[in-house]
Amino acid sequence: MTRRLRIKWAPGEAVDARLAMPAHPNGVGVLLAHGAGAGQHHPFMEHLRRGLGDAGYPTMTFDYSYMSAGRRAPDRMPKLLAVHRAAADRLATYVGRVVVAGKSMGGRVGSHLVGDDGWPAAGLVYYGYPLVPLGKTEARPVDHLRRITVPQLFFAGSRDRLSSDLAADCRAPRDRRW
Repeated sequence: MTRRLRIKWAPGEAVDARLAMPAHPNGVGVLLAHGAGAGQHHPFMEHLRRGLGDAGYPTMTFDYSYMSAGRRAPDRMPKLLAVHRAAADRLATYVGRVVVAGKSMGGRVGSHLVGDDGWPAAGLVYYGYPLVPLGKTEARPVDHLRRITVPQLFFAGSRDRLSSDLAADCRAPRDRRW
C-alpha cells in the first residue's frame, strides 16, 4: 500500500512524498531521492519504490522543493539538504533503521547528509552517483564519502557520463553489514 504524505521541511514549507508500506515490513526502510531532472513520479523511481516495498522494505520517495514548485533548476545544497533531512527524519518515525538511497543528484545529497551532517543512516545506495558534473571533465570533491562509516553501494552503467571508477576508492569496510 502506498501512502501520500506531506513533509514539512521549514516553517510554511512542505513537499509531497509517497511511502510504500508493506503489510509485514522489516525494520529497515529506504529513503529514495530523485535525480535533478525527474521527480519521484518518474517511472524509474516508482518502479524502485514499488519493488523495494514488495520486498518488505518500507520505501519513501519525495520531491525536492524546486520540483514541487515546478522549477527545472535544482535548489542550492543547503535547501536540498534541509528537504532531504526532513524526509529522512519522517521515514525514521516508521522504521528502526534507514538506508539513504538516491538517483544521481539525490544520492549525492544523501551522501552529504550522512558524510557531512552525520545523519545516522544504516547504509547508502547510489543509482548513478554524479562524480563528474555534467559538462565537466574533472571529478567533484568526494572527501565526504570517505568519512561515511556505513556500507555504501554504487550502481553505475557503462554509459554513465557522470560516473567514474572513483567509486571503488570510497568504500566502507567490507565487513560491515546492513
